[in-house]
Amino acid sequence: MALAEDKVREALKEVIDPELYVNIVDLGLVYVVAVGDEKEDGHHDVNVEMTLTSPMCPAGPQLVAGTKAAAESLEEVDLCEVKVVMEPAWSPECMTEEARDHLGIF
Repeated sequence: MALAEDKVREALKEVIDPELYVNIVDLGLVYVVAVGDEKEDGHHDVNVEMTLTSPMCPAGPQLVAGTKAAAESLEEVDLCEVKVVMEPAWSPECMTEEARDHLGIF
């Protein structure tokens, strides 16, 4: 059975930004989740493109490692490659309404 992008995004919600205490999906840091073709063993490779709230984000390495680990924790995922991109630049408009409410941004 093919792995859905939504299932990977749900797993990525386990990755919490240690400074903002909001998950990376609701923060709008995850731009692309690309699920590769199903292999003979039923597993997939996943590619994630994400950004950081700022280029010098001190939590960057932790967030990238957490993203890789969360995706690879899914039974259907063999390997997750995470690419950090800075274009388009992140802004508070990328966040879900719930994340903006949590942070008091209206």
